[in-house]
Amino acid sequence: MKHKNPQSPSSKLRPLVLLLCIGALFTVAMQTKGKFSGAPGEVKLMVVDPGHFHAALVQKTMYPQVAPLVHVYAPDGWDLEEHLKRVQGFNTRAENPTRWEQKIYRGPDFFDKMMSERPGNVVILAGNNQRKTEYIKRCVDAGINVLADKPMCIDQKGWEVLRVAFESARKNNVQLYDIMTERYEITSILQKELSHNWQVFGNYRIGSPEEPTITKESVHHLFKYVAGQPLKRPLWYLDVKQQGEGLVDVATHLVDLVMWGAFPGYKVNYKTEIQMIKARRWPTIVTKEQLAKVTIATEFPDYLKSQLDSDGNLPYYSNGEMIYRLRGLHAKVSVIWNFEAPQGAGDTHYSIMRGTRSNIIIQQGKEENYRPELYVEPTPEMDAIAVFDALNKAVDGLNSAYPGLEVRQVGKLYHVRIPDKYRVGHEAHFGQVAEKYLGYLVRGRLPDWEVPNMIAKYYTTTKALEMAETGQPTGK
Repeated sequence: MKHKNPQSPSSKLRPLVLLLCIGALFTVAMQTKGKFSGAPGEVKLMVVDPGHFHAALVQKTMYPQVAPLVHVYAPDGWDLEEHLKRVQGFNTRAENPTRWEQKIYRGPDFFDKMMSERPGNVVILAGNNQRKTEYIKRCVDAGINVLADKPMCIDQKGWEVLRVAFESARKNNVQLYDIMTERYEITSILQKELSHNWQVFGNYRIGSPEEPTITKESVHHLFKYVAGQPLKRPLWYLDVKQQGEGLVDVATHLVDLVMWGAFPGYKVNYKTEIQMIKARRWPTIVTKEQLAKVTIATEFPDYLKSQLDSDGNLPYYSNGEMIYRLRGLHAKVSVIWNFEAPQGAGDTHYSIMRGTRSNIIIQQGKEENYRPELYVEPTPEMDAIAVFDALNKAVDGLNSAYPGLEVRQVGKLYHVRIPDKYRVGHEAHFGQVAEKYLGYLVRGRLPDWEVPNMIAKYYTTTKALEMAETGQPTGK
């Protein structure tokens, strides 16, 4: 009977193979470090300086994956108290109350205290934007996941820091993500779907600066109601050095929708595929009386006094417009802030995507009772009946995901009627974003296109501000 030579080549290789297997297992373990399993309560939230009401809206619902105990780190003061009251309101509401517990640290060293204690694994950032980008960078450098309200940065200097932060997040295997609620609005979803149905929409028109391929306009109001209560804003919100101008704040949503809608799943290269054409900015004038209505203050603070005009009013640079090229298509984004909406009105959104067969339009004006509605407008070159037939076929296909959609003719437009059950409201979208983010934590990474497109999105907004301030962008 033959026996293998213990010194044969195959036996000599065994230790090497074993070492390679151990190394491979170690590599996999390192790659999966920080991933979540989806187990109940494994996500532990830390809320940092929640100066914006969006921080509380993330907690408007409970998530099985998230532990009820939330650690809050903030400077003592009105911002913190308002946040705690909002969360407590969710806990005590009659219908579907939440059950959040809050452990609070109050002090000027709130961020350093959070970094030293680190009782959680996900940070929520929704507040003063002056140092938000710095906080993002420090968190991901330390291996902490971040879910941040927009904007992640408010100028080109901040964008450079943010770009490096995304690289740091990749190296440290943590997920850095911003809260893009408008992707969950039903008219935006359907506009996107129909714009990629050739029989309905055709191809995108290249457009021009005068008639862009895609136009998105948003009208907001400083004074409004949130969760049924008059919104009181912090004083710093009226300081564009702390909040950011309109071009880098609300415009973030609109720039995001342009990319997400026109080029879903595509990784935009900000260096070669975005060219700013023109941008401008202008103020909303805030009087002392209006200041008292929208904040708890009756006088402008010292840091705003140097910005007051000769009448003692604040020129608040919350309005802006940009026109740019994205992968050859022309896009226009406009943001307008009025002080208060007319009776029965609210924030509004207008959008048009221009195709060779039809234009797909979202309107939210008086005729729509200030509720967003979706319309399809055949182009003059097209047979309207052919577009109508194609639209009905497309809507029949969408009914598998959204049962109840219908098409009705309104003049020369075709109205896509949407059941109320899909109109969950802006506040509910925060929970939908959080659910998506929790899924990314379990997956261990964001979709491949998300990070390059966040970088491209904030490049666009901060470049627009730079051009509006200086007349010409600098750098890339």
